[in-house]
Amino acid sequence: MSPRLPANLEPVLRAVRRVGTPYLVGGCVRDWLLGLEPHDMDIEVFGTGFDRLRETLARFGPTDVVGKSFGVVKLRLPDAEYDFALPRRERKTSSGHRGFAVEADGGMTVEEASSRRDFTINAMAWDPETGCILDPHGGRADLEKRILRHIGPAFAEDPLRVLRAMQLAGRHDLRTAPETAALSRRILDSFHELPIERIWAEWDKWARLSTRPSRGLAVLRETAWLGHFPELAAIDGVPQEPEWHPEGDVLTHTGHALDALAGLPGWREAGDHRRRVLMLAVLSHDLGKATTTRQTFKHGRNRWTSPGHDREGGPLAAVFLASIGAPPALRQEVVPLVENHMFPLQVGEHPTATAVRRLAARLHPATIGDLALVVEADAAGRPPLPPKPPSALAAVIETARGLRVESKAPRPLILGRHLIAAGLSPGPHFKPLLNELFEAQLEGDFSTEEEGLRLLRAKLAEKNPPG
Repeated sequence: MSPRLPANLEPVLRAVRRVGTPYLVGGCVRDWLLGLEPHDMDIEVFGTGFDRLRETLARFGPTDVVGKSFGVVKLRLPDAEYDFALPRRERKTSSGHRGFAVEADGGMTVEEASSRRDFTINAMAWDPETGCILDPHGGRADLEKRILRHIGPAFAEDPLRVLRAMQLAGRHDLRTAPETAALSRRILDSFHELPIERIWAEWDKWARLSTRPSRGLAVLRETAWLGHFPELAAIDGVPQEPEWHPEGDVLTHTGHALDALAGLPGWREAGDHRRRVLMLAVLSHDLGKATTTRQTFKHGRNRWTSPGHDREGGPLAAVFLASIGAPPALRQEVVPLVENHMFPLQVGEHPTATAVRRLAARLHPATIGDLALVVEADAAGRPPLPPKPPSALAAVIETARGLRVESKAPRPLILGRHLIAAGLSPGPHFKPLLNELFEAQLEGDFSTEEEGLRLLRAKLAEKNPPG
């Protein structure tokens, strides 16, 4: 490992070294060892006091104190922020994620300070002066084996750590150590201590940053925490027809589809918002199979089928997303993707312009481009079958591009101002008339504002014939 420190951080560390011993700690060390660029760099400073540390940092830029008892000083430089902290002791005082008494103690050793961390892979420290890694809990060996292992019994004092295990496993392709899974099962009931915003923060990281998202689902299953998300738990063990889904039950298929999505260039190259929308849509796409799966006599024998699971899945996805604290705007994009993910299988080989325009309108604010990625991931989630999207998908995309609705929904061409200009007074009658005109637009009865106005005048003439 040969990490490169930001140029603006090096002089700060040299100055801090004159008053104490700084180490880079936690996730940045883990990420360097994995060959990744760290998102954040946290520095823990030993052998000094809070006031002396803050005075030293203040020479380089504005500083903010994150509670003196926490011993954290945030240094704001022109193009970055860094957290400098004294090592601290934590003592559980009450239930809940925040029920800790914290006391900064610059006299602690690295081994003592690291013992309060969650997992061994997050408990390493790097000395920027010597280039040495301090690894008192065997985190480097666990990282090489891709094992997520808790440090000690204090892990159980903070239930959020189980959800942190979920997102770390998905992000870094990790497996939970058996003893960590067992301890997590013993604190199952403490889930209810967690505020919903903290739950969402972990799901958000999983959705945006995972490279092997199925590992996160495996953590939830192994720890029995899957039961805290009943919509997901309900698809665990739901059978699928082996001819179409040789990979196994619905939750197994969902894991494969999630991993397939994480490998698609369209997901990897997307921004954070699109990545979380698409990942949560694939996670939720088959929730409806929990309530619709049954055996049906088809093609000469009984087969497992799930008719209407796409429509049934929309409301279930909405409930699940609300339960994990997903923002309402995000839910509005995920739900229509769930409800329409079967469209390429249902529309036939030659989708009409009307059908594609209507699809774009139903998906809004998500897009047909988003749906294509969900469908591709779904089709690739059936190993050992090859990833083969429905043949109609290409025709849907081609038609959408021709209509210019692949990345946006058609907007109504006739608006309230047009009705006023035509002599109508605003009132409750506006909405049904505008809806009628938009339906005609989706049907292809007109494609320009001028054509829409002609249709409006014709409709008004029908309702108010002369004489």
